[in-house]
Amino acid sequence: MSMGDLSVKGRGLVLIGYRGSGKTTVGRLLAEQLGRGFVDSDEKIVARAGKTIREIFEQHGEAGFRDIETEVVKEIAALNEHVIALGGGALGRAENLSAIQGAGHRIVYLRCEPENLLRRIQSDPATMAARPALSKLGGGIEEIRNILTQREPMWRRVMHHEVDVTDRTPEEVADHIVGLSEG
Repeated sequence: MSMGDLSVKGRGLVLIGYRGSGKTTVGRLLAEQLGRGFVDSDEKIVARAGKTIREIFEQHGEAGFRDIETEVVKEIAALNEHVIALGGGALGRAENLSAIQGAGHRIVYLRCEPENLLRRIQSDPATMAARPALSKLGGGIEEIRNILTQREPMWRRVMHHEVDVTDRTPEEVADHIVGLSEG
């Protein structure tokens, strides 16, 4: 598959990866550079529920959160020529993956080393306050490694391109992805 496939008319560009990998920040930059709309699935979930993701998890459990997420993913999958930041676990549900792939969106995996992810997450007070731990491991490096072990094989299976964001600024990542779409 050629890298030029990232810019196919009408298709969206979907960013996937672990929390803290920069999906929202890079997504906003990409949307501006490419002249596209931007949507973040987690922001839409929070707006729809009227509560933080942590509150949704506390009050409705992960299943309740995933149900809202599926509604949102199906809606945003129908958007054309948008940059879409997807929550890290969104593609874990087959119907979400089907909606994104069925719409022909290009998927870019923003890969980041676990230690760097932990640093990024810990340095963002909004993430710490609004997001739940993803396992009983409590959000530390073991949890990150564990979740990556679970999710990364699926992300790699569905992605069109992988970008290592570990030692890159959001601007460098966005520029790199724009270069791919122009390639």
